[in-house]
Amino acid sequence: MDRVSSFDEPLLKLLGGATAKVMAEHLDLHTVGDLLHHYPRRYEERGKLTALADLPLDEHVTVVAQVADARVLMFNNGRGKRLEVTLTDGSGRLQLVFFGHGVHKPHKELLPGRQAMFAGKVSVFNRKMQLAHPTYQLLDASDADEATEAVDAFAGRLLPIYPACKQLDSWRIAKAVDAVLPSAQDAVDPLPASLREGRGFTPLPEALLKVHRPQTKADVEDARARLKWDEAFVLQVALARRRYADTQLPAVARRPVAAGLLDAFDAKLPFTLTEGQEKVSKEIFDDLATEHPMHRLLQGEVGSGKTMVALRAMLTVVDAGGQAAMLAPTEVLAQQHHRSITEMMGELAEGGMLGGSDRGTKVVLLTGSMGMAARRQALLDLVTGEAGIVIGTHALIEDKVRFHDLGLVVVDEQHRFGVEQRDALRSKGKQPPHLLVMTATPIPRTVAMTVFGDLETSVLDQLPAGRSPIASHVVPAKDKPHFLARAWERVREEVENGHQAYVVCPRIGDEAEEPEGKGGKKTKAKKPAPDEDPEKRPPLAVLEIADELRKGALAGLSVEVLHGRMHPDEKDDVMRRFAAGNVHVLVATTVIEVGVNVPNATAMVIMDADRFGVSQLHQLRGRVGRGSAPGLCLLVSEAHEASPARARLSAVAATLDGFELSRIDLEQRREGDVLGQAQSGVRSSLRMLTVIDDEEVIAAAREEAVAVVAADPELEHLPELRTALAALLDKDREEYLDKG
Repeated sequence: MDRVSSFDEPLLKLLGGATAKVMAEHLDLHTVGDLLHHYPRRYEERGKLTALADLPLDEHVTVVAQVADARVLMFNNGRGKRLEVTLTDGSGRLQLVFFGHGVHKPHKELLPGRQAMFAGKVSVFNRKMQLAHPTYQLLDASDADEATEAVDAFAGRLLPIYPACKQLDSWRIAKAVDAVLPSAQDAVDPLPASLREGRGFTPLPEALLKVHRPQTKADVEDARARLKWDEAFVLQVALARRRYADTQLPAVARRPVAAGLLDAFDAKLPFTLTEGQEKVSKEIFDDLATEHPMHRLLQGEVGSGKTMVALRAMLTVVDAGGQAAMLAPTEVLAQQHHRSITEMMGELAEGGMLGGSDRGTKVVLLTGSMGMAARRQALLDLVTGEAGIVIGTHALIEDKVRFHDLGLVVVDEQHRFGVEQRDALRSKGKQPPHLLVMTATPIPRTVAMTVFGDLETSVLDQLPAGRSPIASHVVPAKDKPHFLARAWERVREEVENGHQAYVVCPRIGDEAEEPEGKGGKKTKAKKPAPDEDPEKRPPLAVLEIADELRKGALAGLSVEVLHGRMHPDEKDDVMRRFAAGNVHVLVATTVIEVGVNVPNATAMVIMDADRFGVSQLHQLRGRVGRGSAPGLCLLVSEAHEASPARARLSAVAATLDGFELSRIDLEQRREGDVLGQAQSGVRSSLRMLTVIDDEEVIAAAREEAVAVVAADPELEHLPELRTALAALLDKDREEYLDKG
């Protein structure tokens, strides 16, 4: 085949239409460069068997194993034929099954003792793991042409096992890589020569050859070390340039004022701030006092008092003559913040109003569904400066919203917003306002450096005094139905003791198979997890569960519903009555996940808990135990005891440490799920780097990136790095626009 001259060459020209189409549609590989950066997931040694015991359910896998036995079974009174083949690796077994006309060839070839590569999707049948109709390639000596070719290709070498799909097996991808490997010589090296030589890295073309066709394990380690650095460094340069650009912007310094609004607020607090709140507040006040914009991430445990820290920062800015805006992801959360902040401030939130404090300011709410008159008044209060604080949803970003002097933007639950959205709000200041980003989802340090690398980080890991412990338990509803009955008894007991409870469900239920997405948007129903039973029932729904509880286990109690498709006035009314103690049990979707604060709510039952992520369960659980009475969280699941889903739930039940759970969450999910939400496009750039395991690489790359950008902010003397950066950022923009 002709040598390919460029990484940008379309695969369609080289591999033929069918293969290129599958690669584009199912693996997102379009060019020679894409394929060369599609690295093997792992390597098998010829003659060494794979560990079959650790295969992931419901994933497409490639294994190298030996046939232990094979037998043909008849069914349907002899009209049907099934071939069952058992593979072994000495420690575990895996069953293959072939039906009908597909039995003949494997029956002749897959004889006991034979070794082969097998590819297929792992499923469970009769409690045994199996591959149904896998494709395979013989690796041992036989007369078959395919086997001879395989031995020639792989004898004495490590076998690369590529991330594959049903339509394209690993060994077919390996053949396609062979066709484009000569172009590795054209690779543009993004690392500055001094860095490359100083750290003794393998040249990039050599690293690409070694990662795809290693002769030894040392080759693999060399290649991986180099390729991880490329990914970490280019990404950290992008973030360092963003940080550098921000430090060049002017901002109005907002210094604390003695005997002002903040002092008046602090004087009326009925409790003492924690050491953590004091420390983080000082970091924020120091940033606000500088003449370039603050860019700070405030992360902390559920209930650690982030809103209090943010409010004190907003009051400081109002004292200094500016305005502050808090951006929340949902109307429920915006209303909740508005309610809790006005309650905490009291007469200080009624500036210019009858009975308001002389030192007070006006705190307004702005959401998309407000009535015209209320909206017009809120907009007027902002443009005149009458309102010092505004709390709202995406409605704050609209063009018609004008501020008198926007000094601080607080973004709550950053992972719900893209970089562009927070920038849109920041652009509303006369000069760039200061920025405080908050998240209640604890983030490992490496993720913070990678996803939020353009922000300085503050951590609140201390709970305020008076917060109560939360006991968490898994309720195996299928194996032990009486446990579920006991769960409802516990809810009733909490209510009888004067407390309240939440029941959380994955979907709403007023339209078939439609759960609720973030912000109340309709989404397709989530497919049942692979460890569920074959009947694959739809997720439990708010409306159905509420109806069942009213008629059955919780009859006689006040049971109300809350979900994202209710009218905002209805949602607000339900939340007000629940907060006032007039509703005993609130059956809701994840619309209550963040920010909802009802100290009297002590119990939570999460239905189909295995359908939620680890961090989401931790967030939901944080809605209880917010007062002086202990909290109780019951995770109801029908998943099998030995399933990964149940293991996930047990991990959540075992610890209240959000940072520990965030590590577990990240280890169990593809990193793109975590990274792609907050920093558009990052997912596509991380093929080799793993943010949990590669902390040292990320930290070192960040240091090098800061030094490079400080010395040459425009990268004028590093054209190769500029090229790599342009490719990364183009993809960011493209993916962000695709997400709408």
